[in-house]
Amino acid sequence: MNPVGIQSYSMSCALGHSAAEIWRHVAQGSTAGMVINREYLFEGHTYLGHANFQAQALPAFYTCRINQLLASVAEQLDTKFLKAAIATAPERVGVILGTSTSGVDVLEPALKGYDQHQQWPNSYQAHVQRMGQVSEFLADHLGAQGPVMSVSTACSSSAKALLSAKRWLNQGLCDVVITGGVDVLCQLTINGFNALGALSADKTLPFSRNRKGINIGEAAALFVLTREPAEMSVFGGGESSDAHHISAPDPSGRGAITAMQLALSDAGLGAEQIDYVNLHGTGTLQNDAMEAAAVNTVFGPHTPCSSSKGMTGHTLGAAGALEIALCALSMSGANQSGDYIPHVFDGQLDPKLKPLNLIQAHNQLGRPRYALSNSFAFGGSNAAVIIGRAHA
Repeated sequence: MNPVGIQSYSMSCALGHSAAEIWRHVAQGSTAGMVINREYLFEGHTYLGHANFQAQALPAFYTCRINQLLASVAEQLDTKFLKAAIATAPERVGVILGTSTSGVDVLEPALKGYDQHQQWPNSYQAHVQRMGQVSEFLADHLGAQGPVMSVSTACSSSAKALLSAKRWLNQGLCDVVITGGVDVLCQLTINGFNALGALSADKTLPFSRNRKGINIGEAAALFVLTREPAEMSVFGGGESSDAHHISAPDPSGRGAITAMQLALSDAGLGAEQIDYVNLHGTGTLQNDAMEAAAVNTVFGPHTPCSSSKGMTGHTLGAAGALEIALCALSMSGANQSGDYIPHVFDGQLDPKLKPLNLIQAHNQLGRPRYALSNSFAFGGSNAAVIIGRAHA
């Protein structure tokens, strides 16, 4: 077990743009940030989770919405700590982020311009669509000169980025790693999920008998990790790849079970020591059935758990990092209400699913000591991350 300390973290999503605002809405189980939208879908409507943030001016080479979101979230980190680390040894500060679409949203209006005029608009910059550019931008923006990489494994991207950051530190490649994930709304993902029949026209209802699919959101979440102890740490993680199907999960949950068991082993913890499980919980028929079976197998029916996606939407490549950040927030002093992250749905449990202890708002369970967060992706790419507090 080689935990790494979380020296600072920040996030922005449909729940808000500051820790205090986000936790206030989490504790209430608020879905107010999920707004009905007809703009992105070619046909019909859905609910989307927008991140509302103040966009700042960036160099022209980097100007796009995803980088502006990243920059706004980076501003919330402990800048004094980061500046000192970068000033001392910038080559020892690495950046690794997860994303699933990067800046592909800039292509969509550019395509319309090309169709009309048979040439690309002058403002169109194809290079911001590369998965690697979000990490390159953040490193340049902050002055980090160590290893720079992006992970793009669909919905497990940023959870896997955090585990890669932990390995970089444990292997001595870096002294500080800035990690996390980011994705923004775009037509590609929203219409793609709709074509798969996975998008819900109503608000998503994970693990409900009435669930119809996912809502999509956008978010950025960042962490500053080091080998030094901190109030909270990344204690362990597990990854697996079952390659069951390009888009459907293995109904047996074998890959998910393996990831969770590996995470427990890496953290040196037993399943009974995990206070809370943040479920991947997308609201699709197959994913929820698989995850209920897998979590029940590893933790039984009594460990408190919830999916936060009803409040944020599924933020795709940013989901793992966002949900780990929400877990960290629930462990922090910001959690004045003394609640675990609630499960928000219609209360109509699907009796066909393996039983889970889905907790509601105002549960007054306190602040968890250890939490495990699940992220499962297309192609059977699975990741589970365990974070915890230094003291009970």
